[in-house]
Amino acid sequence: MKKLLSVLSIFLIVSAGLFASGGQDSGMASDTVSVHMVTDVGGVNDQSFNQSAWEGLQKAKMDLGIEVSYKESKQNADYMPNMESALDEDIDLIWGIGFMMADAILEAAQNNPDQKYAIIDNDYGADTPDNLVGVVFDAEQASYLVGYIAGRMTKTGKVGFIGGIKFALIEEFEYGFKAGVKQAGADIEIFTQYAESFTDAAKGKSIANSMYQQGADIIFHAAGGVGNGLIEAAKEQGKWAIGVDRDQNDLAPDNVLTSAMKRVDNGIYNLSKAMADGEFPGGTTVSYGLAEGGVGIAPTSSKHVPADILAEVEKLEEMIIAGDFVVPNTADTFAAYRVVEIK
Repeated sequence: MKKLLSVLSIFLIVSAGLFASGGQDSGMASDTVSVHMVTDVGGVNDQSFNQSAWEGLQKAKMDLGIEVSYKESKQNADYMPNMESALDEDIDLIWGIGFMMADAILEAAQNNPDQKYAIIDNDYGADTPDNLVGVVFDAEQASYLVGYIAGRMTKTGKVGFIGGIKFALIEEFEYGFKAGVKQAGADIEIFTQYAESFTDAAKGKSIANSMYQQGADIIFHAAGGVGNGLIEAAKEQGKWAIGVDRDQNDLAPDNVLTSAMKRVDNGIYNLSKAMADGEFPGGTTVSYGLAEGGVGIAPTSSKHVPADILAEVEKLEEMIIAGDFVVPNTADTFAAYRVVEIK
């Protein structure tokens, strides 16, 4: 059985600031360590998941002198050709961004045992090849915290969740959020709908408008580019949106209440650094949670969330880290969740 590694046993969480994208290629000397990422279908400027990954590589370029590049996938059929292209370019480490690339990355790693690969959001368990590393996040923990904020701040007693494509990974966001709302108020109504897309912003806007019309005043998304439509609807309706993956307040400073951050940038940076240092943890899965600083609420939360609520959130975070309770991430664990006493 492969060992599930703690992030802290491999490398330190990076807390320094991020750097914005500056183009596809670093232009560094050919003898430097090279890291390449293949995006999911959202593209490198999706304001969410893929963009956070690219920001992590840009930081690796600036801090460590690593040569970085990317290829964008417009559809699922692009995954394998993009990885084959990177392989032809003699890249040291090839990243796949997102669980939807799991099969393609695994096949590539099995076919090319001398090439190092890594993937965000997938754990192959005992079947992980020695040249492949999975990086996963306890997304339900951050979702729980923003759910609690939503539950404490709703004026209508109605909130919403918009998911991308209905997979177990996205359901972790859903049920973590719902548990946080439940912690804040058992009678709060939660609207839930999946867009069956991670790119259709128009669909996201349509779903959000429908939820707002039904009385929801705060909506959380875990839907990539679909969430851009939610945020646009929040601006037009004068309502609240909750962002995901990165701090999305910059997209609508007056309407993004908080964000459930999943530090994909840190995962990308740290594992790329480990590889450059000759410490690539092949055959394992690296796990990030609140304890490792890999998930959490956005630093801009204090703009709109009252200090007393943030203090309660901090206490809940401490309780989660201490193991006082486990945040639900499935329908069954959510059904079994009981409100905890905030210490």
